[in-house]
Amino acid sequence: MNNVITTGDMLLMLLMGYLIGSLNFAIIYSKLFKKDDIRKHGSGNAGATNVLRTYGKAAAALVFVLDILKGAAAVLIANLLYPNSRDICACFAAAGAVLGHNFPCYYGFSGGKGVATGFAVLLLLDWRVALIALGVFLITALVTRYVSIGSTAAAIAAPVAAIVFHFVNNSVSAAVCVLSVCLGILCILRHKENFVRLRQGRENRIGGRSDKK
Repeated sequence: MNNVITTGDMLLMLLMGYLIGSLNFAIIYSKLFKKDDIRKHGSGNAGATNVLRTYGKAAAALVFVLDILKGAAAVLIANLLYPNSRDICACFAAAGAVLGHNFPCYYGFSGGKGVATGFAVLLLLDWRVALIALGVFLITALVTRYVSIGSTAAAIAAPVAAIVFHFVNNSVSAAVCVLSVCLGILCILRHKENFVRLRQGRENRIGGRSDKK
């Protein structure tokens, strides 16, 4: 295959990733097994955390794994089709997958926040960045008992780690740096309602309810 990556190639991978990412498994699970719509419950978010609070651990685990797999699939397909793109095509596919999860074309462009899918694409693009983000998420979420704060901290940690690796030893590509920054900004913006609930004391804690009864 020609090693020259065109704008058309990048847009094709963005579209491919978006169509895969638009398979929102929280919505699919609720409609298929519960004859319901997860977006009518809890935070209204179509993601694994809201599935956990609404349908339980087994359903949440299934949705989480499938969200991981769809992000991984988008990156793997791009790498298979464009093995010499220096991460460029894979990053476009990754961006598409996360955008699809957040704004699924199959479900009225109302989806989740893309945390699990974002983690999956980063894991395949650079496992060190992904694991640093995961570690920050776990520590922050366990200390604060808020998933939203953990997710926001991870969204900041990932681009910082990617940029540090890029400038220290050039072991992370510029494309991954740009992607991690964009995904971090998107993740923070998607949590704006959580920030409002945090200020009001209405955000649900891990293993409990909100501060206000």
